Amino acid sequence: MSNNVPIPNVLPIYPIKEQIVFPYMVLPVFFTTETAPIIEEAMRNDQLLGVVYCPGSKNVCSFDDHPRIGTVCKINQLIKFPSGGGKATFEGISRFALNSPVSNDPCLTSSIRVIPEQDSQGVVSEALVQSVNALLKIALAYGQPLPEDVMKMIDRIEHPGRLADMVAVYIGIPLDVQQQLLTILDPIERLKSVFIHLTNEVQKMQVKGEIQTEVTKRLGKNQKENILREQMKQIQQELGEQDPRQAEVNELRTRIRQANMPDEVLMVAEKELRRLEQINPASPEYTVSRGYLDYLCAAPWEKGTEDNLDVSKAEAVLDEDHYSLKEVKQRILEYLAVRSLRDTTKGPILCFVGPPGVGKTSLGRSIARAMGRKFIRFSLGGMKDEAEIRGHRRTYIGALPGRVIQELCRAESNNPVFMLDEVDKIGQDFRGDPSSALLEVLDPEQNDSFKDHYMDVPFDLSKVMFITTANLLDPIPHALKDRMEVIRLSGYSDEDKRQICFKYLIPKQIEENGLAEFPLEFSEAAIAKITQDYTREAGVRSLERKIAAICRKVAKEITQGGEARQRIDASDVEALLGPCTYFADVASEEDRVGVVTGLAWTASGGDILFVEAAKMPGNKGLTLTGSLGDIMQESAKAALTYVRGRTEDFGIDADFFEHHDLHIHVPSGAIPKDGPSAGVTIATAIISLLSGRPARRDIAMTGELTLSGRILPIGGVKEKVLAARRAGVKTVLLPARNKEHLAELEENILEGIDVELVESVDQVVEKILLPR
Repeated sequence: MSNNVPIPNVLPIYPIKEQIVFPYMVLPVFFTTETAPIIEEAMRNDQLLGVVYCPGSKNVCSFDDHPRIGTVCKINQLIKFPSGGGKATFEGISRFALNSPVSNDPCLTSSIRVIPEQDSQGVVSEALVQSVNALLKIALAYGQPLPEDVMKMIDRIEHPGRLADMVAVYIGIPLDVQQQLLTILDPIERLKSVFIHLTNEVQKMQVKGEIQTEVTKRLGKNQKENILREQMKQIQQELGEQDPRQAEVNELRTRIRQANMPDEVLMVAEKELRRLEQINPASPEYTVSRGYLDYLCAAPWEKGTEDNLDVSKAEAVLDEDHYSLKEVKQRILEYLAVRSLRDTTKGPILCFVGPPGVGKTSLGRSIARAMGRKFIRFSLGGMKDEAEIRGHRRTYIGALPGRVIQELCRAESNNPVFMLDEVDKIGQDFRGDPSSALLEVLDPEQNDSFKDHYMDVPFDLSKVMFITTANLLDPIPHALKDRMEVIRLSGYSDEDKRQICFKYLIPKQIEENGLAEFPLEFSEAAIAKITQDYTREAGVRSLERKIAAICRKVAKEITQGGEARQRIDASDVEALLGPCTYFADVASEEDRVGVVTGLAWTASGGDILFVEAAKMPGNKGLTLTGSLGDIMQESAKAALTYVRGRTEDFGIDADFFEHHDLHIHVPSGAIPKDGPSAGVTIATAIISLLSGRPARRDIAMTGELTLSGRILPIGGVKEKVLAARRAGVKTVLLPARNKEHLAELEENILEGIDVELVESVDQVVEKILLPR
């Protein structure tokens, strides 16, 4: 190529959009019929034309569309096609600047100004040339495509401008950047721009190369594992063995088919299995997916036990396991009777409420045995996380289904007797409210589609017979209480405890304490003494512990070579258990002024309490002690108001209150006391004190008092009557409106005790206060 070709001042302008043409560059160009006139005009003009970059969709551009810097080219070779176009070879000669258009016929011609290449020899130029050459070699090492003859040509170029143009063409610089390089007339600045761009490209190639090396290394490792895995498969096939992973997938597929899942659940399981097949066994996701499928297959979708619908047989089983508890047994037999007449899947939600030790939990096990169902027990006491009920979502590490689904999977039955113990002791904090999560579980109208967070598919809980237990009904949220049928277990009478001892507790403790070969007999008097002097409770838990203590002491005597006892009488009890723990508070006390026996209901059953009244000089003051709650304090104030309004009727000085203060005390001050049933007791104590008439200690009373003197009904009749019997009370005064509750009590509870119904304080005073 030569740069000494004479260039006229006016040239035809050829727009090009696929490539930037630099000086000393040879480029083949295909032209069309639209641009053919430009080529013909150039051939008439010493084969010279001006080539400019004109991006866009048009083949012919106007003068204003062209950039102002282009390259003068010479057509070295021309081949025309019969269709009208052709091919020409352009050789770049020099840069030029467009001045102004001259003509548009037959093509655009313009006046130009040739821009000669500046001379830039020097130290900076040489350093830049060497640096660019070095970077090009690095780019070649990282795989930059560059023809070998071009690299040799670049090595011989010492002019920075020509080197910049050559490198710009062959290293893939974007066309708009090439156009900018074409407009930079200073060779040093142009080579600097190329150097910066080439540096960025080399850095990208280095990072890309490092990534490619790492990917290749990993792919090589995976490819090696795949090859080894395929070889292992071939070896296993030769040995007649199966691929462990495929065997696992096939096993899961078989379990899914045999699980009798609902259609909706089956679709989820099959989708998860297909996903499992695509996961690498080394991935944590594989374990999560596999565990989920295990639970889906283990859930008892259609697996259950057949109910024993023979009511008579079920009644015999309940009577065999538990003494008394007539109301509870009746409710279970009613349920079985309905099931025998109508095949319904909805189970009742029973809630056993009663003091500790009355057999609430063991009753659930007996119900399961009577119905022929499996038994599950789950304690809710202290639970604070609702995920224990509903499960965790599978996005969490270590996620599991809730305890409801877990226990059903463990029992392998969809219709067990499921006992939720201590429902009144559920906790609640920032982690959640388990009692609210139980609403869906214990609602017969919606638990047929219970959705555990982990399983995320509906499960039918309507076949499960849920039973909850509680000591108190008040702590249970109202919404949860509304979904349950409450059955109260009041406690046992002395006769009940005697029967339970001989039928259940004594044989059990003899067996557990190794006395099966040394049968031990307890007399009725011994059991009565243990019941009255060593235990004072509604249930039989402490009673069982005392019997166990006696059995242990007898076992110790036998192991130390002593003579084995054959019988335990009342006289032996104190020697084995030590001094009495409880005393008959009522029977051992004499009648006193201002001291009245009352009855109370507590979480551990009924109990007696004494209300004491004392007077002192003062001015209408009232002091209340004994850890009384707000309700009992209000009852005391109401009782005092009633008495002050009727001083003349009760023989009390009219001006007594003007010069005296009253102090009302309920002993055992460390024990909190509250409830709406102490009003009549407090009023009677005040009347006894102020009238000077002693109150009978063997008469106990209960009832709330109005300001007009009427006695309102109370709750816990059975518990309070049993407490009176344990304390040696002879007569119990109950509100007249509790007559119906009294009729529901068993005959043996009222044996040896006289129950009288009263409507007003006048009747109470007449019965309990003795003459002065």
